[in-house]
Amino acid sequence: MQSRLPFTLSKTESFYDQLNDWIGDVFYDFLPEAGFELRDEQIYMAFQLEKAFKEKKVMFAEAGVGTGKTIVYLLYALCYARYTNRPAIIACADETLIEQLVKKEGDIAKLEQALGLTVDVRLAKSRDQYLCLNKLEASKYYDETGTFDSIYEDLPTFVHSGGSMKSFSPYGDRKNYSNLTDEQWNLISWDTLQDCFSCDKRHRCGQTLHREYYRSGGDLIICSQDFYMEHVWTKESRKREGQLPLLPESCCVVFDEGHLLEYACQKALTYKLTDKTLATLLEKIAGNDIREKTLYIIEEAIMLSQDFFSCLTNSSKDTIGSEKKTIIKSNEVLMTGNKLLKTLQSLEEELVFESELFVINDYDLKIVEEYLDQMTYSLSLFLGKTNGITWFEENQEERTLVIMPRLVKDIMKEEVFSQSKPYIFSSATLSENGSFEYIANSLGIDQYLSFTVNSPFDYEEKMAIFIPEFNRYNLEEKSAYALTKLSNASGGTLVLFSNQAELYFFKEYIKGKLACPVYFEGDAEISTLVSKFQNEQNSVLCAVHLWEGLDIPGKSLANVILFSLPFPPLDPVFAAKREEAEDPFLEVDLPYMLLRLRQGVGRLIRTSTDEGNVHILIENDLDQSIIFKIKGVLPV
Repeated sequence: MQSRLPFTLSKTESFYDQLNDWIGDVFYDFLPEAGFELRDEQIYMAFQLEKAFKEKKVMFAEAGVGTGKTIVYLLYALCYARYTNRPAIIACADETLIEQLVKKEGDIAKLEQALGLTVDVRLAKSRDQYLCLNKLEASKYYDETGTFDSIYEDLPTFVHSGGSMKSFSPYGDRKNYSNLTDEQWNLISWDTLQDCFSCDKRHRCGQTLHREYYRSGGDLIICSQDFYMEHVWTKESRKREGQLPLLPESCCVVFDEGHLLEYACQKALTYKLTDKTLATLLEKIAGNDIREKTLYIIEEAIMLSQDFFSCLTNSSKDTIGSEKKTIIKSNEVLMTGNKLLKTLQSLEEELVFESELFVINDYDLKIVEEYLDQMTYSLSLFLGKTNGITWFEENQEERTLVIMPRLVKDIMKEEVFSQSKPYIFSSATLSENGSFEYIANSLGIDQYLSFTVNSPFDYEEKMAIFIPEFNRYNLEEKSAYALTKLSNASGGTLVLFSNQAELYFFKEYIKGKLACPVYFEGDAEISTLVSKFQNEQNSVLCAVHLWEGLDIPGKSLANVILFSLPFPPLDPVFAAKREEAEDPFLEVDLPYMLLRLRQGVGRLIRTSTDEGNVHILIENDLDQSIIFKIKGVLPV
């Protein structure tokens, strides 16, 4: 252990005392000698963070833009992982920010070079970030471009031969197919309907192989918050099915952009019912030598499921700027849903008898029973007076009923924060009017440590903010303004949109009107687009999901255009939040918008030498009190 630590342990001093001394040397000597800026705010944060690791407590570490908070938590997580001989987990807001940490220009690479360290970093990406061999094989036959056929032919030899892999060689990651659009990737990526555990390609699958690889990680395992919460929620059920949990036991967890964790918790605890899943599973067991009565109930369940989802389609209405459709619980929806629920409950009883006849494979039966149990519970929530949030999603291939809990604090308190280990929340926006009670209460955290440290940057000198006004809903006016600024910009420009509809409109509007490279989220794998943007000083990056965490210093990002104020969508999730508020606008919409606004503006100044312009495009009928609040949260 001592040889792995970046300092030598002695018998006379504790690990924490020696860690404290080494941290001081790092920030006062080693990093400045390597060209890093000496920041008092960063050093203050470092010595505050020591308390959380020493006392194994939750800490809310609110540090302004430019504090260098990522380097601080990486140093502590690395040393603590090596001291405890268990990996530290870094849970980022999304998959995009994972790549930000591990890219060649990222903080981990900088620390390795500055301190002469070799850090064992392994990525635990969500399942939808991996190729599905079955979907690829099916898709290549109707792909006229030959794109999928080329991907299939370029797979590692052991995949085609069915042999074993002699040493770990990663493949199948979304990043490996960076030129595919999101639409193309969805045709060949992980299939929610695929029974991975019984798949005959399981031991050749890139997702399975990579999971085995990161589980043996020694220092840092980096994942998304969604994936971490999926691990928490599925841990026990995976053990019951004879599978390992998604993530190994960790020594500590860092939630980067921790203010977003509540929504990740809700997503992980969400029940999703799809019309295809039930039919696929039931048709699978119907092929066995089962009793005629059971077969009849299966056929009735499949038919009622189709009727139920058709009712949902007819009783749902679109939401502007969101894929989540609002469900109107008509009498027809409730009546059909109740028929389906009773039929599925009858099927559960019949499968008990079938299990005693041993005509169905044990594993297949267990999968069906688990899904039926989840579906009957979910349907009972939807049909009863549930306190959950429900919505409907529909695309060409699948219809999905989603049921999300309103409150997650009890589950989080028991399953996560009851453990005695350091949990670090890192973000520039964790408190509300100087208090951390809101986020603590929403996550079931009773005891915690906290601190706030402001940004070290002189924003008044380095940043110019412009707030032009436009007629409401006039996207053409806004697009014309943004095009003018892009045409005259010095350095790269990040254009942030509140929804996909705005981005699509702007994409069509500027087509062929700019000489510089313009990259749009969705046209390729996002971290590849970010890398191109960073390495081409006068390029443009247009995105919906890069309001947080994007860290590009220098002239590559010298301008930020916020195409509209980032108010929350009118979807069912925020509708539920508004229903519980006495003043929905002041308690839900405005705080969300101001937080996102601060995050978006924060993309511009990343070092003390950065400078540039921010353009915030607002509606000309906006209430003056809102404009006053906007100006109040801006750094200049």
